[in-house]
Amino acid sequence: MKGCTAVLLALGVLSSNAWATPKSCEELKKEVELKIQAAGVSSYTLEIVPSDQKVDARVIGTCDGGNRKLVYQRTDLIGSQIM
Repeated sequence: MKGCTAVLLALGVLSSNAWATPKSCEELKKEVELKIQAAGVSSYTLEIVPSDQKVDARVIGTCDGGNRKLVYQRTDLIGSQIM
């Protein structure tokens, strides 16, 4: 009986990810901004763009069911790109 309970519990935990509601793009962007600022980075851009748009910056996440992506680019003080 304990084995059966453990298996059911494990399956419940694994399946809970399938039921998790995906984050909105704005919510994801705010969370990432907080982490970037906590790391001491002050000069950067963070944009939400369509997933099929080509970008020269780093894609750091997706949202809206994969229809949009979050793009990060660090810049120096005069605005040029640092890659």
